[in-house]
Amino acid sequence: MLDQLKPGDKIGIFSPSSPSTVTDYKRYQRAKLFLENKGFIIIEGNLTGQAEIYRSGSLKERAEELNDLLLDPEIKMIMSTIGGTNSNSILPYRNYEAFRNNPKLVVGYSDVTAVLLALYAKTGIPTYYGPALIPSFGELEPLVDDTYNYFYNYFMNNNHLPYEVPIPKYWSDEPVNWLEKTDDKTLYQNEWVTVQGGSAEGRLVGGNLNEMYGFIGTSYFPEIEYGDILLIEDSMKNASTVEKNFAMLKLHGIFDKVGGIILGKHERYDDLGTGKQPADILMEQVDVNDIPILAEFDTCHTHPMHPLAIGKKVKLDANNKQVLCLEKWL
Repeated sequence: MLDQLKPGDKIGIFSPSSPSTVTDYKRYQRAKLFLENKGFIIIEGNLTGQAEIYRSGSLKERAEELNDLLLDPEIKMIMSTIGGTNSNSILPYRNYEAFRNNPKLVVGYSDVTAVLLALYAKTGIPTYYGPALIPSFGELEPLVDDTYNYFYNYFMNNNHLPYEVPIPKYWSDEPVNWLEKTDDKTLYQNEWVTVQGGSAEGRLVGGNLNEMYGFIGTSYFPEIEYGDILLIEDSMKNASTVEKNFAMLKLHGIFDKVGGIILGKHERYDDLGTGKQPADILMEQVDVNDIPILAEFDTCHTHPMHPLAIGKKVKLDANNKQVLCLEKWL
């Protein structure tokens, strides 16, 4: 069992793809200060402040940055600075044995799906689909406060089961205020959507759909078991790409195995004039499989964001629009 996070703990940060500590320096500094003001000690990975055009470093440099953090016994949590496109490149060079021998809370989202699922696939130790430093904690009020409250309740105050994931009152995917405040974001009233009714309990597996495309079918991707609850989400894709990615899951037989699907909000989705939302396209692929599906969930690229443990048991109740964590995730 991993210990709860607490103020004074060290959080190591790593950049497995995009060099956002350079390209988004102002937001990086704001995010780092935000967590430091909450009492955490931020340990910068070796590639903090480094950039190699579209990435933070070479394949082996990016893998080594994470390996060094995994080997540091004083670090409690390892958090990605941001995602990107190429986290799958580092999978063969990772020190999975170090993670097995010295487990840590490893959290991130988007392209970091490759890192999270590979660690879990190789060791069986849960990882966490949740906030990343720069996009999540570099956000401005009020959304950053909501994300931190969910982060706090999940990693620092998790003494009760079952834990029902709360529906945020509002959300946003407006791109304003990335580096500095220019205007207030538009906040939308929140609602989770029952796409297909029913309830199911199972192990949560999943992450960013587009990133899965880069390593599904390899030894770094967890084997989907019958009854698993699949979490999927994506960002800034159009209807054509969404269909391609959902079809990938169908062709791998995943929809024939899972007991339910949690579909996250899609940040800045483009329906290409079809009028179809991602849930509509998903239902074409799920076809006759009568499984509960809950859409517009807030473990995704939009703000605020919930963390969830990959590899731990949850209950999905699509009828009542509920997701409950059923076992200790730390």
